[in-house]
Amino acid sequence: MRRADRLFQIVQHLRSGRLLTAAHLADRLEVSQRTIYRDIADLIGSGVPIDGEAGMGYMMRDGYDLPPLMFTHDEITALVAGARLLRAWGGAAMALGAENALDKIETVLPDDARLKARSVHIHALAPRGMDDEMRARIDALEAHAEQQVRLRLAYCDAAGAATMRVIRPLGLWYWGAVWTLVSWCELRSDFRMFRLDRVKTIEVLDSYTPLPGQTLADFFEQEAGCGKLSDLN
Repeated sequence: MRRADRLFQIVQHLRSGRLLTAAHLADRLEVSQRTIYRDIADLIGSGVPIDGEAGMGYMMRDGYDLPPLMFTHDEITALVAGARLLRAWGGAAMALGAENALDKIETVLPDDARLKARSVHIHALAPRGMDDEMRARIDALEAHAEQQVRLRLAYCDAAGAATMRVIRPLGLWYWGAVWTLVSWCELRSDFRMFRLDRVKTIEVLDSYTPLPGQTLADFFEQEAGCGKLSDLN
């Protein structure tokens, strides 16, 4: 859990009006009591009216509420449209995450902004081939890129030729019709993009440490400099 999310959750728990110990909060948020003590101190320092002390417990004084989130009409449209696009075109986990995030935002929006969010007329249909298997593959490859795990792919290239590649996944790109995986290809010693619909099998190998010249930032710099996209296998 991100620290910002944890601070928000602490405030939500304390708004119950009950005296809560650091041990209770630590158990609910799955962190150490020391982390809770530090977070409480930071919240108090930022002006949140929390009373109590270590060993006794904490509670929030009456009358405190989180300020409503303020978004422009364009921002609300972008959030709703983005969640709907991910629901249609994304992995199962990221689609659910987008919807849950949108639900959380909607609960703290002012009434007029909530009405705007519900009246956005942008919708999306899942493209052909976006089945449960593809959604699971998107989620898995996103996780492998984040965790920096080397993979061995059984792959068919544009000509239909089978190939086996050991890659270092860097990130996913969506092209409006297909998803591609941006990677450092160990066979070619260069950046390559692999279409997810051409991946036959994925074998998880070991973790890797990004090397200079082989990172996603290096890929973006290379694309900006050459004015074209890296080879699509």
